[in-house]
Amino acid sequence: MGWTRERVNSRGRSRYTAYYRDIRGRTQVAGTFPTEKAANKAWQAAEVRVSEGRQGDPRRGRQRFETYVNDEWLPNHVMEATTREGYTGQIRKHITPWFGPMRMNEIMPANVREWITHLQREGESPANIRTLKAILSGIFTTALNDQVTFLHPCKGVKIPTVPKKPFTIITPEQFDNLYTALPNADTRMLIEMSIDSGMRWGELTELRVGDLDLANGIVTVSRAVVQVSPKYHPEGRRFLVKQYPKDREFRRFKLSADVVTRLANHIKTHDLGDDDLLFTYEPKQKPHLSVVENPDELGLTEPNEKGHTYRHGTMSAYNAGKCRCDHCRAASARYRAQRRAQGKDSPRRPRLVDTDGHIPRNWFHNQVWEPALKKAKIDTKVHLKDLRHAHASWLLAGGADLQVVKERLGHGSIRTTENYLHTLPDADTTALDALARIRNRRPASAK
Repeated sequence: MGWTRERVNSRGRSRYTAYYRDIRGRTQVAGTFPTEKAANKAWQAAEVRVSEGRQGDPRRGRQRFETYVNDEWLPNHVMEATTREGYTGQIRKHITPWFGPMRMNEIMPANVREWITHLQREGESPANIRTLKAILSGIFTTALNDQVTFLHPCKGVKIPTVPKKPFTIITPEQFDNLYTALPNADTRMLIEMSIDSGMRWGELTELRVGDLDLANGIVTVSRAVVQVSPKYHPEGRRFLVKQYPKDREFRRFKLSADVVTRLANHIKTHDLGDDDLLFTYEPKQKPHLSVVENPDELGLTEPNEKGHTYRHGTMSAYNAGKCRCDHCRAASARYRAQRRAQGKDSPRRPRLVDTDGHIPRNWFHNQVWEPALKKAKIDTKVHLKDLRHAHASWLLAGGADLQVVKERLGHGSIRTTENYLHTLPDADTTALDALARIRNRRPASAK
C-alpha cells in the first residue's frame, strides 16, 4: 500500500510526495505534486505497474552508458571467458569512447547510425562492424528486459554488407608435403589426428587417453580448452578447461584404423595414463653453440637489399646482413652477454610460455606450423582451423552422407555443413566436362 507525505517548502506552500514499495519491498518515490489527489493517483499507478511486472525505476535510465556497462552489464552478464575477454576489449576500444558519456534513455537509433558511419570512416572492416553492433545490441537487449530503457536503439539500424569469404581448403597433395615437413613424430601425430577427426583445436589439445576407445576405434569429444588472459580466468591461470565442447553436446565418432594403431603406439611410447593429455607442450631450452667457429671459415651471407655480403658468425652479418643462422645468432648472443657483464645493458627477462601442459596455440603456429608451411612451399595462407575445413570437404567430396558429416563435426545446423560442398579446387571438373560435351555436340546432318 502506497502513501502520500506532505512537504512544506520555504515559502510555506504545501507539496505532496507519493511513495510506494517495489517488488523487493524497497521504498520508491513516484514524484512530488501540488495536490494530495495527484500524489495519490501517482502511487496507485505505480503499484499497478509493480503488480503487472512493468515497474521500473526512471532513475536507472538516466545513468551513463559507461556506468551501466561497467557496473551492471559486464559483471552480471553470463558469457564464456573468451567471449568476456573479447567483448571487454571491443567495448573499451570502440563502444565506450562513443556512447560512454551518454545517458541510457537518450541513446537513439540515429546515434547508432552515426556511430556506424564513424567506424566506416575509421577504416573498420564490415565484419568487425557487425561484431561491434552485435555487442551493442546485446547490451541494449538486456537493458530493455531490465526496464532500464524502453527503446532498443539498434533495431532497424543497418550495417555494411559483409562479404562471405570462401573456405581455404588444403588439397591432399599439399597436406602430404606439409606432413613431411613437420619437425617430429609428435607433431605429425597431432596433425594426423586433426585431419582424420576434424576436431577443433581446443578439443584436440584437451583430448586425453581416457577419451579413446582403441578397441573399437572411437573417440569421445566431451571437453575443450581455451586460452585466456589470467584476469579472465576464475583461478588466474592461462588455460581454462570447459566441461563441454563448443556445441555443448558430447559427440562420438570413429577414427581410421591406421590412426588408431599410431595412437596406440604414441600412448605406449610416452607411457601415458587415462588422465594424461595425448599431446603436451614441454618447453625446451635452445642449445647454445659451445664452440666458437672461425668466421673466416663459415663463408658469406646472402646479399642484402643493397647487394652487400658479410661473413657468418659476426655482428655485421646479424645486423646488416639480417642473417639468423645459428652462428650469427650466437655471435649476437655473445655480444649482448659481454655488454651485460660490463654493466652496459640490463638483462632482458626470459620469455617463458605460461602453460600447464596444454599446447599454446600461438607457440605451435609460430614455431611449428609456419616453418612447416614454408618448408613445404605452400604459398596459400593456411591456418590450423583449415584442417577441420579440409576434413569436412574431403568427406563430402568422397561421397560421405551430409548428416553423418554434420554429426561428426558437431555443427548446430546442416546448412553449416553444406558450405563445404564443392570446395575442392577440382570440384567443378565434372560440371565443366558436361558443359564441354554439350557444346561440342554436333547435329547428325553436320556429321
